[in-house]
Amino acid sequence: MGNLFNKKDSKKTKSSFQNGFDSVIVEDRSVSDASLRTTDPTRCVSNVAGSVHSEAVASLASLSPGLCLSGSQDMTMVLYNYQTCQVQQRWKCHERAVTKVCYAEHCDRFFSCSRDKTARMWKRDQTTPLTTFSGHEFVLTALDVQTGRDILCTGSRDNTIRLWDITSGECLSKKEIPRNLVTDAKFVKNSDLLVQTGEDKEVRVFDTRTMDIVHTFLKNGLQYIQTSCDITVDGQYCVTSSNGFNGAGCEATLWDFRSQKPVHEYKGHVQCIEDCIFLTVESHDYIITCSRDNTVRVWHRDLGTCVVTYPIDGAGPLTSVIGYSDGSVCVGSFTQGIHQLRLTSDSLQPVCQF
Repeated sequence: MGNLFNKKDSKKTKSSFQNGFDSVIVEDRSVSDASLRTTDPTRCVSNVAGSVHSEAVASLASLSPGLCLSGSQDMTMVLYNYQTCQVQQRWKCHERAVTKVCYAEHCDRFFSCSRDKTARMWKRDQTTPLTTFSGHEFVLTALDVQTGRDILCTGSRDNTIRLWDITSGECLSKKEIPRNLVTDAKFVKNSDLLVQTGEDKEVRVFDTRTMDIVHTFLKNGLQYIQTSCDITVDGQYCVTSSNGFNGAGCEATLWDFRSQKPVHEYKGHVQCIEDCIFLTVESHDYIITCSRDNTVRVWHRDLGTCVVTYPIDGAGPLTSVIGYSDGSVCVGSFTQGIHQLRLTSDSLQPVCQF
């Protein structure tokens, strides 16, 4: 997620949040998801008394449709049901800002990492961590769990990628590369591969059995910091995003693992892209990006064209995006919490804000 949260966080972020945690009590839990939707693209229906976080939202992770996991500079992680408008659980995760969160479906565990240099594993209905993963020397900026296996990956601005046994908390391997300030990392499903982006502008593919680099994606030399990445479920494609300024850079790139070459570049944002994801809805394959320019963009994956640009005015930089097979899209922001949108017929419509 670029450098957005890499500055000191000792001061409160200026924002429109006025309510403390007690203000997120739902007034009417019988409200249905359908009744919250609006066809007016100029406004977003708020379904809670205040944001579920008191400071900037740093990271989002998806579970099943209706459930959104979020981590914030307020040092908490929240599991929220946006269909019933309920906070299902709040964890006071860390001693400093949360930077990334993720969820492991195969073991129903939740993970967070932080500027306090640790990652932690959590379970439902328990407020203390099951395991704390310690060893990094600087802020953690990457977090992912290998599907179907008990291996956690963390990355940090200390130039290292580490793999951990989530049961024992033991560090299984460590890979250090000079000037490799890690920004994101994702496992390739049903394989032993791991993709990592960093501030050295390279996109590396590791063999997790040895942590050797098996490939580096290149396209006439990457000129901008690579800020995030995502992998298709079938493991055929990778998408990465970049920083940039005044429209230079600020692009997402689709990579083909088979040809090991770039397929498309998605250009249109005018500031750093903080996050990018793949999403398939009704057999349509999309890429969704969110940016510091306050916009969410939806792209046809295979055509490379922009389907829709959706601005969220007053939200500050948009920090994270997740999507669901039913077309729900959640976007984290710096000053307006989380916006839920609905992707239908190549359009984005607002649903709620929490």
